[in-house]
Amino acid sequence: MAWNFEKGKPIYSQIVERFRKNIASGVYQPGQRIKSVRDLAVEAGVNPNTMQRALSELEREGLLYSERTAGRIVTSDKDKISGIRREMVTDIAEQFIRNMRDSGISDEEILSIVRQILQEGQKS
Repeated sequence: MAWNFEKGKPIYSQIVERFRKNIASGVYQPGQRIKSVRDLAVEAGVNPNTMQRALSELEREGLLYSERTAGRIVTSDKDKISGIRREMVTDIAEQFIRNMRDSGISDEEILSIVRQILQEGQKS
């Protein structure tokens, strides 16, 4: 089954983001071997060169590494994974705050809304 890609954004960068999210969220576990470039490319419905470019970027970031006979493996560096998770969550929070401020909501109102949502979430 092919992956869904947004128009107007490079496919390789969308693949990188998907892997980053899957590593940060635990879909891919530390030390887990991932599928081959060719298999991933077929699964995603992209050119193998595009998949190779994305995986190479993830290696440069230190989220994947290559072993000669085993292929690519997810890093076991929990600090690296935690850092990526924190970076992703920070980006989401910053975007949320920007959107709220653009809507004319004050920082105090933003905090009040977030507290209310968190309290409601604890009840369910």
